[in-house]
Amino acid sequence: MEKAQLAELVLQSLEHERGGVKVYQAALECAVNEELREEWEKYLEETRTHVERLERVCATLGLDAEDQTPGRAIVKDMGTALVRTMQKALETGTQEAAELVACECVVIAETKDHLDWDLLKLAAEKLSGKAAKELRAACEEVCEEESEHLFHSKGWCRELWIKSLGMKAVLPPPEEQKDVKTAIGAARAEQSRDEMK
Repeated sequence: MEKAQLAELVLQSLEHERGGVKVYQAALECAVNEELREEWEKYLEETRTHVERLERVCATLGLDAEDQTPGRAIVKDMGTALVRTMQKALETGTQEAAELVACECVVIAETKDHLDWDLLKLAAEKLSGKAAKELRAACEEVCEEESEHLFHSKGWCRELWIKSLGMKAVLPPPEEQKDVKTAIGAARAEQSRDEMK
């Protein structure tokens, strides 16, 4: 295990989760659909918990949670860009258009989150001792939530796009109705949408 690269992954993941709090705050300003708003409020609270878990992981690994690396700065810039994108959408379009942009931004953010936590889970399998125990516990708590965030958000984004195109959308999306937490479950839910119209 490359310890320096593990430290970089943990710090970038922490930065991305901190940015995720801001992404959800901005997304909530764009939300029109009340069920989507409730979903994002839940994800915002869970993301705050993810930040706390990664701060504990940093402490256990002996990392300074505020240590700034070039990679971490890039992750911060990406999160800032997503927030600015949503703000611009609110300023220049309709509330419905801004909600759709916010959905896309959430999907982008959650895709990175999902990848980070998958990598952290793989790293935890190779560690030993107290660090392994803390990282495994964090992954056990967070990975399923991250899967839900990603797959449900993709479903919301797809269905809101379908609605914007004037076609029959399934809202809330099948991924949410079926409470999927895996890629296979998400694919099955998407395939079932025609039956749910």
